[in-house]
Amino acid sequence: MIEGTDNVSREAAAEAAASSNAATILPGATIGILGGGQLGRMLANAGSAMGYRFVALDPTPDAPMGQVADQIVAAYNDRDAARELAARSDVITYEFENVDADVAAMLMSESYVPQGSELLYTTQHRLREKRAIEAAGVQVAPYSEISSVEELREAVERFGTPCVLKTATGGYDGKGQWVIRDSSESDEAFATLSKAGTQLVLEQFIDFAMEISVIAARSSKGEIKAFPPAENIHVENILHLSIVPARLEDSVLREAERLAIRLAEGLGVVGLIAVEMFVTRDGELYVNELAPRPHNSGHYTMEACRTSQFEQHVRAVCGLPLGDTALLSPVVMVNVLGQHVEPLLERLAVRDEAAERLNVAPKVHLYGKKDAVYKRKMGHVNVLAESTEAALDWINETKIWKV
Repeated sequence: MIEGTDNVSREAAAEAAASSNAATILPGATIGILGGGQLGRMLANAGSAMGYRFVALDPTPDAPMGQVADQIVAAYNDRDAARELAARSDVITYEFENVDADVAAMLMSESYVPQGSELLYTTQHRLREKRAIEAAGVQVAPYSEISSVEELREAVERFGTPCVLKTATGGYDGKGQWVIRDSSESDEAFATLSKAGTQLVLEQFIDFAMEISVIAARSSKGEIKAFPPAENIHVENILHLSIVPARLEDSVLREAERLAIRLAEGLGVVGLIAVEMFVTRDGELYVNELAPRPHNSGHYTMEACRTSQFEQHVRAVCGLPLGDTALLSPVVMVNVLGQHVEPLLERLAVRDEAAERLNVAPKVHLYGKKDAVYKRKMGHVNVLAESTEAALDWINETKIWKV
């Protein structure tokens, strides 16, 4: 609490009151999830082991989560289906941030949604998200709201090239953005992205040495813990590898965890928040994006940490004490895309001599998606090893992930 600051005092008092009134949802209860994809599936697997029941709301029949839990097949904005979810659940959470914020707000009046809808509303819009990060006292890359091609030309001139134009809503894995490498591209970039019918934001390009992410958890009772930062490597804007421990100075890793915890506290997070950051060559950190849910770059926690991100999320929204986030083993998480499924399955069927020689333990997770579509995320492998170098050697030797 900051002495003499009435607003801060009132907010702290309100937060303390909310935390003290938070419900404790014990195993045996039913957790409803808005969204039934792979994150919901892994939440259900982790929570089921603790004794919870699950039900998902997802429009895709036989969705990944629907294969391991009950599923209501309906659109995310179907209010009758949302009310059914509320009636069948003791607590409701969400597995991805593009669910309908209005439905989440409605559910708050009819059910128990400890995450609320405000953070969902904030993180669904890049401009709102950036302003919220800055309000929490954390640095983002310089940016500008873009409403016209004239504003874009001026901002490109101010930021220099390269710079990145993004839609304010929607877009993932590189979709909904345009890297402007020359000012002459401004008109085409604006014409293309403005078709989405949403606001645009231009970001100054950060000459980063590494991309990292930190998964932090804050419980409904106010307890906060962070997982070790992951070093992330992308291929064609899709996450390819998460390497833990990240190959950075300890002081930078500690600062990354501190910033993630600061955001979790400042934004009043309940559950998980993934904080993606750029690391410059001199160790400066810029927050790139937030995701208020389990995150692809946190999948390594499933075998490599004392508590997985999925169990931690369940604990957080149910008001249980948070689990230990300590790292048990160096690990590299590698994503399995559609084109990787067949060679991975072939390798599973035979003795893995490379794994034995390198003393690594590959743990395969497939999500139950029907069609192995090129570049679509179908699963991941957590490669546990005595060193991340050994894990990377195994990944390279398999030749499954030729890039």
